[in-house]
Amino acid sequence: MKLTFCGGARTVTGSSFLLEAAGLKILLDCGMFQGGRRLRERNYQPYPYNPAEIDYIILSHAHIDHSGLIPRLVKDGFRGQILATPATVDLASIMLPDSGYIQEMEAEWQNRKNLRAGKPLVEPLYTIEDAEAALRYFREVDYYTTFYLSDRIKLFFYDAGHILGSAITELTIWEEGKVEKIVFTGDLGKSERPIYRDPDIVEEADYVIIEGTYGTRDHEIETERAERLQQVIQQTVLQQGNVVVPSFAVGRTQELLYCLSRLMGKGQIPNLPIYIDSPLAISATEVFSRHPECYDVQMRQMLHAGQDPFNFPEVIFTRSVEESKLINESPGGALIISASGMADAGRIKHHLKHNLWRPESTVLFVGYQAEGTLGRQIRDGAKRVKIFGEEIKINAQIMALDGFSAHADRNELVAWLGKFHKKPKQVFLVHGEEDVLIQFSAKIEKELGLATYVPGYLETWEFSQAKARAEQKMLLPGTKAQQLWQQWQDFQQQYSEKLAGLLVEDAEDLAAVEKELTAMTTLLKDNA
Repeated sequence: MKLTFCGGARTVTGSSFLLEAAGLKILLDCGMFQGGRRLRERNYQPYPYNPAEIDYIILSHAHIDHSGLIPRLVKDGFRGQILATPATVDLASIMLPDSGYIQEMEAEWQNRKNLRAGKPLVEPLYTIEDAEAALRYFREVDYYTTFYLSDRIKLFFYDAGHILGSAITELTIWEEGKVEKIVFTGDLGKSERPIYRDPDIVEEADYVIIEGTYGTRDHEIETERAERLQQVIQQTVLQQGNVVVPSFAVGRTQELLYCLSRLMGKGQIPNLPIYIDSPLAISATEVFSRHPECYDVQMRQMLHAGQDPFNFPEVIFTRSVEESKLINESPGGALIISASGMADAGRIKHHLKHNLWRPESTVLFVGYQAEGTLGRQIRDGAKRVKIFGEEIKINAQIMALDGFSAHADRNELVAWLGKFHKKPKQVFLVHGEEDVLIQFSAKIEKELGLATYVPGYLETWEFSQAKARAEQKMLLPGTKAQQLWQQWQDFQQQYSEKLAGLLVEDAEDLAAVEKELTAMTTLLKDNA
């Protein structure tokens, strides 16, 4: 039995793990890499396996960084079954074709540039047609239902509480005279969130693969989050500006609507127009209405009382491009929720272009911003950004509410791990930035006494060697050297991308590049 980390290793994107056990090859997630150019290039690289030999894909949830490479895999020969909860299957049926559309549009945009430059044309990663073809391989598996992949492997889904339909995967494997359980959290939700049930507790596992996106941070409590959202809206409306929210179409948008409906219902914010400017978010909201089995008790009570927190008079759904453009002609005093959540693509870039330069407007981040994304640049304090080739000065207020995150924070993750009655032999930390996972690893080992490991990209773990590897980790502080080496490699990559960006953006002013190179040379000399 072995596990290869094909994505989500020392990064928060591209979740994908190949498990080879009891004669089967199983992919846990098949996510797209998002973020900087170096990460996105991984989507086009050769597979570390033959797609035709994969028997199953087990999908934790529908977010593109967990599901987005499925159409490419099917296009290249996968003919197995894709197992997911009914709500995840429903969401994937709208999200994957939407992703195919984005791939086609990006390829078309790139080819216009290539034609002008005399460069060869590129093919999209996959098309809408490829995505729709992939949907034929999906099979629904309900929560709390045993599904046998073979006579030696059985699957059981728990509720992960992350987004609609998100699941914790438990695999029980009979191999070589032993029975072992592997638990994969996917993305674990935070507790006491509106709409969703809390993540289920799993009490027994031999090996755990757990996400660590917020492994070094704690979220705001819901009351503080609501108060801050109320203050941001009131202040911006008073200034006659717009509140622009880059938001993931699935999960985050619906949770925002829930919170806004409650604030308006209590008279704590004015009844301002709320534009949902994302066809995908509109379709996803419709899917939400079809899956009340995923709701918590409070949400069900609201619906029973005739209150719809996703569709109230102030909400304006804009499907067409023409309707989207009209939003930016309004003088101000509106709340605009648009995808993508990290501001990398979609209609949100148009709204940022029209509002970032306005001091009376506010850009409000309500989710994680990965390295290399436009959202990360803005949130980290950039003074200017380029959008559609135009340099935009940032005058707007930039705010962030981490309390809207759909991920458990560090204390919730540790608490979840602490509920195991029998300690796992090994905990693998994935889906997090490297420095975060290293710190998170230390916290888990100190507070819970669990053996942890932060795998590298495309690294393979042989379970038969687990004991020897764990002892090696304890005896040799070489793992720290490995971590430092990886950090140095990542730094080189990030620095190279920064210089490349300066060379492109400041082609007429090379002083900025020379200044960076001088600073780097001084740094290396001082630390030689």
